[in-house]
Amino acid sequence: MPELTRRRALTAAAALAAAAGVQTRVAPGASAAGHSHGGPLEPFDEVYRGRRIQGRPAGTGDMGGMDGTGGHHHGHGTGYAVFVDGVELHVMRNADGSWISVVSHYDPVATPRAAARAAVDELQGAALLPFLAN
Repeated sequence: MPELTRRRALTAAAALAAAAGVQTRVAPGASAAGHSHGGPLEPFDEVYRGRRIQGRPAGTGDMGGMDGTGGHHHGHGTGYAVFVDGVELHVMRNADGSWISVVSHYDPVATPRAAARAAVDELQGAALLPFLAN
């Protein structure tokens, strides 16, 4: 077993402090007491900054055949599918109930709609390319 040094003790203490800080973090726009971890999410369809963003529970119909995925893999296990200009935006739900996408992965938000809007902001007019996950 390696010898316990001051450097290793400080590293372990810093790691524990960082882990404790991550567990209590709440996504911007969400309150720790107010958001649900498994409640139903409402569908949305709107134009945001000139881009059409849509979201719906996965498996509830077709997005007009424009999703670029061949009609499968919607929601990637989240039970919710999000699209930007008809191309599926891969979204994931964190353990704390916040949402992230492949475009704005390090900026958790409170809802899939907010994730779609953050992606549009980050894309700055560029096209969203299909994300081909396994």
